[in-house]
Amino acid sequence: MTAPGGTQPEAPDPREDRIVSHARALARARAAESRKASGLIKEFVSRAIAAGIPTTRLKARSYDGAARYRTTVEGWYLRRDLSVGVDAEGLFYVLSAPASLVSRFKEVSLTPSDPPMELGRGARDGESMPLPDALEKRLMAGADFP
Repeated sequence: MTAPGGTQPEAPDPREDRIVSHARALARARAAESRKASGLIKEFVSRAIAAGIPTTRLKARSYDGAARYRTTVEGWYLRRDLSVGVDAEGLFYVLSAPASLVSRFKEVSLTPSDPPMELGRGARDGESMPLPDALEKRLMAGADFP
């Protein structure tokens, strides 16, 4: 059949189909990982509250690392480098924000992220940590955490 304008329609590209299929499978795997991580974080929140570990107002670091900003998020840091945290509702946050003069004087609003099962995945050796380990270490540290 001829397409409008007298041209033949292009045949589907099997490589394109494989790419789309792979992208969908990857998205499903990430969503499943995130659901599992969310469950672990909610369990952490329950345990932290039961243990009486106080929350703190989390701060975000500018992308270039030169500044720290107050945020609207109250919760717990999960890493000693203060790069990620969770709030009392079990939402996960990457604690970074664009550099801004206004942010130095006003609180930064952060958007929750889908939590990974490994914090710092893709970072330098020794900088990544499985989420269950990070949560357990945080619980064991109690109130003695930065």
